[in-house]
Amino acid sequence: MTTKVCVLLSGSGTLCQALLDAIADGEVDAEVVAVVSDQADAYGLERARQRGIPAIAHPLPRGGDRARWDRELTELVAGFEPDLVASAGFMKLVGADFLARFGGRTINTHPALLPSFPGMHGPRDALRAGVKVSGATVFVVDAGVDTGKILLQGAVDVRDDDDVESLHERIKVVERGLLIQAVSEWKKEHP
Repeated sequence: MTTKVCVLLSGSGTLCQALLDAIADGEVDAEVVAVVSDQADAYGLERARQRGIPAIAHPLPRGGDRARWDRELTELVAGFEPDLVASAGFMKLVGADFLARFGGRTINTHPALLPSFPGMHGPRDALRAGVKVSGATVFVVDAGVDTGKILLQGAVDVRDDDDVESLHERIKVVERGLLIQAVSEWKKEHP
């Protein structure tokens, strides 16, 4: 049975694009049923529209009621009846209502080898720490910040001449592959 996935994103949507391409190529038995962004101008929404996938912006206004935003996000996503929610470059934390509805079936990608370097600046923090290996993680979202159960990880060597951008670009390649693998394996592990 095909896994129905709702993708949450905030930016260009390259993770989502990789998943869409893998689905189109028959690598993954999944269907992206919707793409939701907290940014109205996220290019990832356009990528979804180009494939005929519902693409919805749900921004949190500056100073807005975060709990209300989370309730609205929960209902919005629930309307698409996904089996799995994939947070793929989504730069907002989901709240209690969302986790009450989709906890245990929301995964996230992170550009570091968790539990090291959680938060928004994994590649930067890895470089500052002087590690020789970084990478990417896919994990199950919980109420913490990048603290959920780790599902998959992939390593990326840190080069002497790396800056944040060059390291992050190599990590993104691994991150895309891990997202595809996690979605592909989801139904096998959650029939």
